[in-house]
Amino acid sequence: MRVYRILAVLCGVLFVTGNHVASGDQPPIKIGVISTYSGPLQSGKSYDAAFAAFMKEHGDTIAGRKIELIRRDDTGIAPEVARRVAQELIAQEHVDFLTGFGFTPNVMAVGPLTTQTKTPTLIANAATSNIIANAPYMARFAFTNPQIVGALAHWAAQHGIKTAVAVYQDYGPGIDAGTAFEKVFTSEGGKIVGDLRIPITNVDYSSYVLRIRDAHPDAVFAMVNGNGGRPFMDAFTQAGLDKAGVKVLVSQDVVLDENLPGIGDQAIGIVSAGTYAPSHNSALNKQFVQDYKSFDDSDPDFLSVGAYDCLAAIYKVIAAQNGQLDPDRSMELIKHMKFESPRGPIEVDPQTRDLIENVYIRRTEKRNGRLVNVEIETIPMVRDPLEH
Repeated sequence: MRVYRILAVLCGVLFVTGNHVASGDQPPIKIGVISTYSGPLQSGKSYDAAFAAFMKEHGDTIAGRKIELIRRDDTGIAPEVARRVAQELIAQEHVDFLTGFGFTPNVMAVGPLTTQTKTPTLIANAATSNIIANAPYMARFAFTNPQIVGALAHWAAQHGIKTAVAVYQDYGPGIDAGTAFEKVFTSEGGKIVGDLRIPITNVDYSSYVLRIRDAHPDAVFAMVNGNGGRPFMDAFTQAGLDKAGVKVLVSQDVVLDENLPGIGDQAIGIVSAGTYAPSHNSALNKQFVQDYKSFDDSDPDFLSVGAYDCLAAIYKVIAAQNGQLDPDRSMELIKHMKFESPRGPIEVDPQTRDLIENVYIRRTEKRNGRLVNVEIETIPMVRDPLEH
């Protein structure tokens, strides 16, 4: 049902006659959307609902020009596919912007192409540090793992946690997260009593949890992918670490609202850090959640808000140039952009083209029979600690 609702909006956005929109002589602004529409990790559906929500609120025309979204499926972590469809969008469809993306390798594959063609590209999600440093026509409207994990480490050190074990997956984003946690935690007086790298394909955490128990830490920082939350917490509980008072600290992807029912009540008390949750208390977010849910039955997440903000930034760039786009001017505008998002205030760091944004410390609680992430503290306007 949600697919039909989204398409009903997007079909109106995509209607073009020849080289001109039906309502005027100005050609459309073409935005190429590269995301995953097939396979197990379909971020494209979330992006589409976010775009539809934004257009419901702001219309499908800006500065007298229609907005045309042209989607392409990158099929998942597939750098060659991402580069091929980006080249097709630029060379054949003549897009004015690229947006979307969900995986670091795909962003890195497309980066040189955007530089060669001067195509402004706004990234909705890809959490590894420094991946756009050499791609001057890219900006990231998401977050980096070190950005949120560094804030979590700061919070831990300031709230009586003296020792910790870091458990993280042995690939780029996981290593980034583990490095950032250890760097910030130790710089503020904490002590790392265990550093455990886990193969990304790992599904059994029992041996790692026993090593955590032997280290007797105050807390464990766990960077496991969303599907790893349940087996990690199962092993944690079976080893009795919950009764030993060991706090669990995680990044936002582990305790997405959609993952909490699967983890169950053993999620209660988990402390997480993230840039967005649908429970964020602001008028703009309440409107976003309402509009998003009119196109998708699930709650929005950090993927959704990243896509929403990418489109918001593109609209602001078009308006500032009165619809007459120059790629260098577009990037200059993006590099100095700041506005209110459903997640809170955001601004682009002109040096890194990454976001400076709030990181929210949340605790998982059960309210009215439902597991939810409740914001307990805000770390304001955080930068990536590995990029500065």
